[in-house]
Amino acid sequence: MQTFSYRGGYASRRVPVFGRNLVATSHPLAAQAGLQMLRQGGSAVDAAVAAAAVMTVVEPCSNGLGSDAFAIVWDGAQLQGLNASGRAPQAWTPAYFAARSGEGAQQPPARGWDSVTVPGAVSAWVALWERHGRLPFEDLMAPAAEVAERGYAVPVVVQHKWAAAAAQPALTSQPGFAEAFLPRGRAPEVGERFCLPGAARALRAIGASRGEAFYRGEIAQALVRAAQAGGAALGLEDLAAHRVDWVAPIGLDLLGHRVHELPPNGQGIAALIALGLLRESGRLDELHGLDPDGASAQHLQIEAMKLAFADLYAHVADPAAMRVGVADLLDAGYLRERARLIRPDRAGDFGPGWVGRGGTIYLCTADERGQMVSFIQSNYMGFGSGVVLPEWGLSLQNRGHGFSLDLASPNVVAPGKRPFHTIIPAFLTRDGQAQMAFGVMGAHMQPQGHLQTLLRMLVHGQDPQTACDAPRWRCNPDGSLDLETNWPAATVQALQRLGHRFGAVGDPSQDFGAGQFIWRLGAPDQSGYVAASDPRRDGLVAAW
Repeated sequence: MQTFSYRGGYASRRVPVFGRNLVATSHPLAAQAGLQMLRQGGSAVDAAVAAAAVMTVVEPCSNGLGSDAFAIVWDGAQLQGLNASGRAPQAWTPAYFAARSGEGAQQPPARGWDSVTVPGAVSAWVALWERHGRLPFEDLMAPAAEVAERGYAVPVVVQHKWAAAAAQPALTSQPGFAEAFLPRGRAPEVGERFCLPGAARALRAIGASRGEAFYRGEIAQALVRAAQAGGAALGLEDLAAHRVDWVAPIGLDLLGHRVHELPPNGQGIAALIALGLLRESGRLDELHGLDPDGASAQHLQIEAMKLAFADLYAHVADPAAMRVGVADLLDAGYLRERARLIRPDRAGDFGPGWVGRGGTIYLCTADERGQMVSFIQSNYMGFGSGVVLPEWGLSLQNRGHGFSLDLASPNVVAPGKRPFHTIIPAFLTRDGQAQMAFGVMGAHMQPQGHLQTLLRMLVHGQDPQTACDAPRWRCNPDGSLDLETNWPAATVQALQRLGHRFGAVGDPSQDFGAGQFIWRLGAPDQSGYVAASDPRRDGLVAAW
């Protein structure tokens, strides 16, 4: 039998995809599941839910049934935001972690039961369907259940991430992980068939009960039994108390458009701050005349992003615990003051401003009726906590690691509190109408990806696929800068002369995120949309 090398070797370019009904995801089977719902008369929400369910099976190195999720929906007339992130168990306090991890711990652990908050992804699927679905909920779970049961050939990028996880004892030693995800004592090879029969069972139970099995029924009971056996605090009352919140997106006017993100506890505000800094400083006018791949254009964006991150990490948490408001951080006067710190001739080192008190999977869908969905769900750090219930195919996120144990932090852990979140869907409108559903997955790369791709489209006129294909940079929390290898050498050298410190790129397939974009061309039932899928993943835009 012929064997292949899947390492590639030649530069490849994806082309934009056009259609009246579109599903853009990081895995072809998920895109096809969404398209199947659209062909059956379902809505863009039906397509998004079906695709999201499949993604938990085909990209387990990024998300699972135990993920959290967020969404922005254009219902044809207005935007609606959904926060389905989970909350801390009632027993979680700084004292709880001090007793279990020692007094010197700065955060809850990254792996194991003490990193698991209440999973929210299933509740997101149900909430979206209840408000906007057209097909029976059980039908939306059927494609994912079939894929889980019959299996699928593991694709290139997923296998790479899977193999990297299999080399981490902190993951492989967690309960159920090896049984579920290393069935042959190793990660699957590229093209090797992988099945997750427990997930098929869970998906059918979720579909038949409209999510009740997960939060109050047999899956919830199994989850709590496993938690108790592992000495964890998660209880039935924590699962039963979980609820989603429909929220109003926050936004910023930019170049004749309005950019929308979800409000905290997510980091979407960082993208708005960075864009606002460029707008209020007048730097957007400069960008129009600059080479989109040149150092001058990128330097200004990098500096704005660094300033935004300084405020993000100092001030953003569960909104009930924040000491400054969203309006304060996006105030035009405050942004103008902060923007003065940006020097076109030198890289800066920024702290947070004084504010007056007053990778993840991403997918998007659109249908010919005009509904559009921007959706994201994640386990957080790859396979998340590493804890798995194999009999239900249920892998659990580690979002609890996003809390702080510093009593002075607005993000300090507390019972029933939501942690700081990295996953952020985004949306663009023009003249009060939908223009684009978009997002870029990848931890703290996400707002940076929003900034870079959006400016390529709105300032430099690059189409969504070209903007998606273009090289990216990433600011790190320590102030260093990572660059993809396909930047022009002159740009890299010029950024270095400006004083930027370069970090080491450990894994190009993960370090620079991956996006999906659907841009409305005109009347959805006539002109339709153009869409893009990131070449950094195994994805696809499916159109009808």
